Amino acid sequence: MATTAQPSTTPNDLSGVTKTLDLLAPRWSVWVLMTLSAQPLRYAEIKPRLPWLADGQLHPRLRHLTGAGVVERTEYAPRHVTYGLTGRGAELMPVLAQIAAWGDTYLEKQFVTSKATGEPEPERIPPAQNIDDTITLIAPRHATPILVALIARGRASAKTLATEAMPGYGLNAVYKPLDRLVTDGLVTATDSGDFQLSASGQALAPVFEAVIAWAARPPGEADPLRRRGSAPPQTRSGPWATTPARLPAPAAPAAPSARPALATTPPASPAWKPGDLFSHQIPARPITLAGGPRR
Repeated sequence: MATTAQPSTTPNDLSGVTKTLDLLAPRWSVWVLMTLSAQPLRYAEIKPRLPWLADGQLHPRLRHLTGAGVVERTEYAPRHVTYGLTGRGAELMPVLAQIAAWGDTYLEKQFVTSKATGEPEPERIPPAQNIDDTITLIAPRHATPILVALIARGRASAKTLATEAMPGYGLNAVYKPLDRLVTDGLVTATDSGDFQLSASGQALAPVFEAVIAWAARPPGEADPLRRRGSAPPQTRSGPWATTPARLPAPAAPAAPSARPALATTPPASPAWKPGDLFSHQIPARPITLAGGPRR
């Protein structure tokens, strides 16, 4: 039987999560943010670090992130322009580390042959790809309010979830997003017909908490994580984000450095190096149901 505790998350919290996912969901946005996490760069310095972006794709991503207030464009001269994280963007880095850590732990991985030992080992996924794949799971419309409601309640009936997570839609509308979350391995159905989170779904709680905290903080508020001055307020708004199906991450030239492991609790201000993003070949991964939530 479903519990009766009311979720503590407010509509404003859910709206903040939605807008944050809307900011991060467009393909390559996370990769651009992580490329700029160490220092401001000129366009000609960014482009070689994201070699698979076709001509004309980088500028729209930079405009998108600049309009959202997480990247700032500084013009020193007509031909000398740099792009770097605003204070707001710097505060987003620990949130991305939290999302990447969840994806690295819970998303399915194929086994590949180790070049060093010749033995099978789980493939290593770049943090940016883990973030992209995680957002693909939680960004579709109604996924977040259903997950947050189940985090608060522990378990609930479809009727309760329809009332709390999808007010005004009716009972039948809740089954499609619920089925998707079950297929993705984040929610399970109980013998009594209720729904509850899987272990990986429960582990999303700190991810949502981090996103809610970031979204709720006013852009100009002082914070120990800030590395620069105040950033302009976010200008992006709109309906619930629906993330399109993502293509496999592109292969990139190998580099000798290895990707450091991400801690469960992210550092205050992580800075990813280019080698952390693209330190190995990234094979295409077919969507399967085995081995945890699908990518």
